[in-house]
Amino acid sequence: MKKEETPSIASLKEAVVNHHATTSAEHFERVVDLVRVLRAECPWDRKQTPESLAHLLLEESYELVHAIDEGDDQELRKEIGDLFLHLCFQVLLADEAGKFSFVEVFESLCHKLISRHPHVFGDTVAETEAAVIGNWENLKMKEGRKSLLEGVPKAMSELLRAYRVQKKVAGVGFDWPSDEGVLDKLVEEIGELRRAETGHEREEEFGDLLFTIVNYSRFIDTNPEDALRKATNKFMGRFRKVEEAVQASGRPWQEYTAEELDALWNEAKKMR
Repeated sequence: MKKEETPSIASLKEAVVNHHATTSAEHFERVVDLVRVLRAECPWDRKQTPESLAHLLLEESYELVHAIDEGDDQELRKEIGDLFLHLCFQVLLADEAGKFSFVEVFESLCHKLISRHPHVFGDTVAETEAAVIGNWENLKMKEGRKSLLEGVPKAMSELLRAYRVQKKVAGVGFDWPSDEGVLDKLVEEIGELRRAETGHEREEEFGDLLFTIVNYSRFIDTNPEDALRKATNKFMGRFRKVEEAVQASGRPWQEYTAEELDALWNEAKKMR
């Protein structure tokens, strides 16, 4: 059978510019061809590797989450596109190196989702979220994993990584029976932090305290990353009000006493 010829870059470029896509599949094809053209003709795109693009992939993910937090649909649409571009870039780099293609990515994804949802595509019964998660973890172990914690990304923020680890072990019953035990542990960890003497001890006890706080977040159905992000955004908004008051006064920050700044902060808390 004659091998299908790969279109030339010139023809791809023309197709990308003059493309009249109407379906999702056609738009997808246009994006893929566009990245191929950039790889061939743009000096910056040509020199990229999976490793050099990794930090940008994370940045785009954070920007997408920011758009979600802001409720900005226009920005969300743009950020989804940016993230999709980076995913296409990673697959094309792998394809160039003869590692895998888009077809293999999609086949693998569909196979995984079908096999890990036997309650949807098979005879397994799972009527609760907890049952679904338990089945998911059991199936991953049957696929050859040696540890329940295998596959927890090291590049993940440590707050989210701790949350992920705790949810995984809780899924097999390795957990506190109630949130009261976690709160007691929290008090215990605060006491140990207060008694710590060396820098190393303080760091270790502070880490234990953070880990316990993350553990408690599960019992109140709160993702610690989301909670901390919202708290930081709230602080930034209130501090901006304090900044505006200081700037409007014409006085430099150094002239303000702690009591005066605290009063401005309390006023900022009253505003929405």
